[in-house]
Amino acid sequence: MTDEPDDGRAHRFSEGQGFDEDYEEFTLDPSDLDADPSTVDPVDSHVLTDLLDERNVTPADVDVEQLIDVGLSYMGINRFEEATETLERAARFAEDDLVEQEAWVNKGVAHAELEEYDEAIGAYREALRLDDGSEHAASAETNLAYALWEFGRTEEALEHAERAVELDPRFPQAWYNRGFFLRERGLLEDAVTAFDNALRLGMRNADLLEEKALALEELGEDEEAERVQEQADELREEAERQLVEERTGAGERP
Repeated sequence: MTDEPDDGRAHRFSEGQGFDEDYEEFTLDPSDLDADPSTVDPVDSHVLTDLLDERNVTPADVDVEQLIDVGLSYMGINRFEEATETLERAARFAEDDLVEQEAWVNKGVAHAELEEYDEAIGAYREALRLDDGSEHAASAETNLAYALWEFGRTEEALEHAERAVELDPRFPQAWYNRGFFLRERGLLEDAVTAFDNALRLGMRNADLLEEKALALEELGEDEEAERVQEQADELREEAERQLVEERTGAGERP
């Protein structure tokens, strides 16, 4: 994904910041993409060029799941405009509602990365229109919540964040987003509970801890807020060290 501004709101979907690394349905690294993405168009690497002309093919001729992988590969190299086009084609060709829903959710993610929140909202709503109770529905709801918040529709955002938690109470990103929106509305104790739920479910990063620290500080629990902020600082420093090591290691390669 693109580098995020350090504004304490790094819950951008599928990290989407909305999906975590363990969310297999939305992985950005399909196993069969073994070419160098910086030099090879992912469509070429999948040999799908001929499939992209709807006038020459029928839906039965298209491997829609592979086409979704192409869209996700575009996202992996920050080519979000191409991703939106590819994922929309996948959705149009899909004959299975669940596969189509996956394509719409990811299309929304790509639009959100472009800060095209109106288009993102439309894609998430289309996904939920297909099935508002499927395995992808919680991701659609939590991403819709974030897009609505960015679009200035904060009350609706909280409603959809609540719905995401109802659909999948073990989805840590949904709890994080819920906590974020609750803190924004001044519901601080509920926000801390939501952040704690995200932590218990395995989500642990500096942004989450910083949001919890802010909520605790606003509650007047300064000592606990300072302790949590220290944990956030440690995680951020560790992430920065790892990034430096990775860059240094890459520079040492022949």
